[in-house]
Parts: sequence; structure tokens; C-alpha cells
Amino acid sequence: MREPRFWQAPRAGEIRIMPRLLAPAALLYGFAGRLRKRFATPERAPVPVICIGNMTVGGTGKTPLALTLASRLVGQGEKLHFLSRGYGGSEKGPLRVDLAKHSAEDVGDEPLLLAAVAPTWISADRAEGAAAAVLDGASLVMMDDGLQNTTIEKDFSILVIDAAAGLGNGRLLPAGPLRERMDDALSRVGAVVIIGRGHAADGLAARARARAIPAFRAILRAAPAPELDGLPVLAFAGIGRPEKFYATLRELHADIVATEDFPDHHAFTEREALNLLVRARDLNATPVTTEKDLARLRNAPAGSARAQLRDAAKTISVRALIDDFASFERLLQDQIRLARQRAAKRAAQAG
Repeated sequence: MREPRFWQAPRAGEIRIMPRLLAPAALLYGFAGRLRKRFATPERAPVPVICIGNMTVGGTGKTPLALTLASRLVGQGEKLHFLSRGYGGSEKGPLRVDLAKHSAEDVGDEPLLLAAVAPTWISADRAEGAAAAVLDGASLVMMDDGLQNTTIEKDFSILVIDAAAGLGNGRLLPAGPLRERMDDALSRVGAVVIIGRGHAADGLAARARARAIPAFRAILRAAPAPELDGLPVLAFAGIGRPEKFYATLRELHADIVATEDFPDHHAFTEREALNLLVRARDLNATPVTTEKDLARLRNAPAGSARAQLRDAAKTISVRALIDDFASFERLLQDQIRLARQRAAKRAAQAG
């Protein structure tokens, strides 16, 4: 879906009617969410569960952060498995993602990116997915999204916020972009990571630290792409905030001659793919897109316009860089160690 403009923070003196009209629905949404959390009985996995989530609709950078942290942990010997709902896919799971077999239509786009780094499970029931990962040898489960999920106990949750977008107009769905109030989210997280540079960053960090929750700053950084330097490109993206992708391309000195925005997790049609190819040809430009968008074209039928677009398009790899990574990593390792101590104590008591 595309974010409605009224979800954004209003300009000075601006009066918006839609958030007020939708306020009763937002009140019901918030009440239902709190009720669900109050009466939930989450299951606990026998291995540490780390959740990287957000509290707003739209892209915040949580998947690049998950990929960065997972790569580090895997390099240190962790048998890390990702756990995702598989948004946009038809499979309900628990199912381990097979890059040679599954498409975005099966498991969603983000799990395809995660599976390139570590074993990845999609499961509508996160507790069942975690159990399947443990049976498959996982020593640690990392959830990409799921902060609001009530079926599984998390040992350490990281709240990711986009600095530029902040909390939008500060209202709950559908009146605004919030899945829950910030104070409710902060009551369940052990760290906050604010990605990017924006007007909201300092205030958000201060709110976290006022509750003794460490707040870290991070940026999204693309891997070097010298082939894009000066290259005329048609940039297209179906992500939460396409402008972030375009800004990254400008940092790489690509010559953006045109852009095409699509809704988040958009499944490209043959007509759309053909239109992009024709427009790129007419502009004498190279189509460039995000890793997530390319993943949705991964298993396009041979000879189709989608397959041609996949083969013609270039992409860039983006990861999150945390300013004080040493402190963040110490915090993360401490939480993993404590989670294992708690698990060992429960096992001893049960035995």
C-alpha cells in the first residue's frame, strides 16, 4: 500500500480532516492491540530469540539492520536462523525458505534476502516457526519484524525508527502510521536504533533514554558500485519509502533521469515490467532497483517481460552501519548470554 499523505507530520498551521475522522477507528485499533497483549500467553523457545521490529507502517531499515547483525553473529559461529511471517507470500509455514525453489509469491520478498545470509523460516505462527528452526539446529532465532506479535516470548527486542519519517502524525492506524504508541513499544524493547538523519532523531533518542533504554544512531550505507558512477538510470522501487533508495543512488553518483514509485511489496505485472523496459530504452537509461524489488522478479518465467526486466536491472546492496557498534555489540552479546543462562535454569528446574 501507499502511505496516505495525511500520515505525515503536519506542517505548521496545517489542519487535516482525515486523521480526525479516523480517530474513532484508531481508538478501537489501539484498544484491540492492548487487549490482545494483555491476554496473550506467549510461548518461550529454548534458544535466545532476538526481535528486530518497528512500530510504524512502511520501511524503517529493519531488514538491512537484521542482515548486518546476522552476518556478524554467523561469522562468530552462531547457528542463527531467521524467522519471518512471510508477508506477501502464499505459504503459511512453518517452511524453510529454499532459494532454488521458492519465489516471492511463495514466501514474500524479505525472506529471500534473509535466506542468502542464514537459514530462514516463514511461519504465520511465530512460535511454531521458532520450534521448527530449533529442531533444524538453530542456536539463536532472529525475527525480522514481529514486535507486536504475541505468540512468542522475545529475549531482546530492538526498535528501529526512521529518523526522517519519525512517528509521522503520531496517530495510530488507520488515522496515522503507528502500529502502537511509542511508550507501549518502549515498555518491551531493550534498545532503539534510529536510522538516518532527520529532524525527529534527537527527540526520539531522548524519549528512549528517559526510560533508561540505550538509543543508537545508524545510517544505511550501500556497497561500492563504481559501475553506477555517472550512469543514466531509471530508478524504480516498491518499498515503504522509495525516496531513501533514490537518495542512496545519488550518493553513488548515479544520474537519475526518471523514477517510478510502486506500493510496498508490490508484485510487478507483465504490463508494468514492459512499460519500465520501454521507458528505460526511450530514455537511454539503465533500470536500477532495490534488492527487495529484484527478489520479487527472481523466479519470473523465462522470456517474460518480468524476466527481461530482472536481467536488465542493476541493484545495490544496502546494510545498516551503527555509529557506536562496539557498545551495541556488547549489549547484544550480554543479552544473548543472559537468555542462555535463563534457558539453562528453566531446563534444570524442569528436569
